[in-house]
Amino acid sequence: MALHFERAEFDARLDRLKMEMAEQKLDAVLLFAQESMYWLTGYDTFGYCFFQSLVVKADGSMVLMTRSADLRQARHTSTIENIIVWMDRENAHPASDLRNLLNDLDLLGCRIGVEYETHGLTARNGQMLDEQLKTFGTIVDISGLVGGLRTIKSPAEIKKAEKAAALSDEALKAALPLIKQGADEGDILAKMQGTVFAGGGDYPANEFIIGSGSDALLCRYKAGRRKLTKNDQLTLEWSGAFHHYHAPMMRTVLVGKVSKRHQELYDAAREALEAVEGRMRPENTFGDVYDAHAKVMEARGLTRHRLNACGYSVGARFSPSWMDAPMFYAGNEAGIVPNMTLFAHIIIMDSENDAAMTLGQTYLTTDGAPKALSRHDLDLIVR
Repeated sequence: MALHFERAEFDARLDRLKMEMAEQKLDAVLLFAQESMYWLTGYDTFGYCFFQSLVVKADGSMVLMTRSADLRQARHTSTIENIIVWMDRENAHPASDLRNLLNDLDLLGCRIGVEYETHGLTARNGQMLDEQLKTFGTIVDISGLVGGLRTIKSPAEIKKAEKAAALSDEALKAALPLIKQGADEGDILAKMQGTVFAGGGDYPANEFIIGSGSDALLCRYKAGRRKLTKNDQLTLEWSGAFHHYHAPMMRTVLVGKVSKRHQELYDAAREALEAVEGRMRPENTFGDVYDAHAKVMEARGLTRHRLNACGYSVGARFSPSWMDAPMFYAGNEAGIVPNMTLFAHIIIMDSENDAAMTLGQTYLTTDGAPKALSRHDLDLIVR
């Protein structure tokens, strides 16, 4: 089997889940998030775009219900032994098949947790599922249960994150010589992604973000490329990915002359990121970290140019996004604890002056100050 962790690691994760299920008096859970299935069993696929569910009972026994295309995928990449295939056919109703499976597992009338908040369960499939289960037992929304367990990384997971961070570093190193007047964004993007692949990495859970000129003020990938001009700005957000673990980075690189406004924005971003680092400690919350960022932005008159979040947890994620919970935003009372991998970014988009500035990297939390996983410094990059 193509497992990326020792069996003992998966056994320990299952034990943690069973403890949470006992605490919430759950007889079974229906997992739909691919991240949950991967974390618990190693199951690695993009087949979650179709209906599939991993049923975990309170005694730790598991059954995966999926399509025929993923039967061998599950056998090869996971610890799952019991796999049931629902049939692709006209008017197929996999939610009904799942209810029949739950009945066969003697779960009628039981307390069952459902993982609703995930890309792996569309609204339509969720409606069909609810229709099947409304008279079957007591249904509880356990969205975030496994996600909460995944937030704190084991030593083996930290090694994956460190490898992902090393790939992020190498991608930036490879890109820098290409960034200059006349450079094509496509060449830069190809070099970064190719470096990750060449280093043994994977596709990231979302596209790398690249934009120059006015597009440097965008925070999402978009189609279309341009060439850099004499005095330009290039915003990059990328992540090495290793066995699906991510360690994102973010930079706005300046080409040619540094304007007064760009220098002001960089100074603010640097101060804000250092303030964030100062709060990224176990005695604080995710909301406290955000507040440290917002305070700097307000003091520098940049409130209208900042975003309403400044980072989030990262780990093993699947498309369409490498973002994970919790997130740094106002009022988030989730606590910082050791052994989290957190991406902190400062994003300043001054549309009035068509000026962008970003600065971000991934950290490992400790008992004290966080540890940056990148070897690169935070100095302004000018080419």
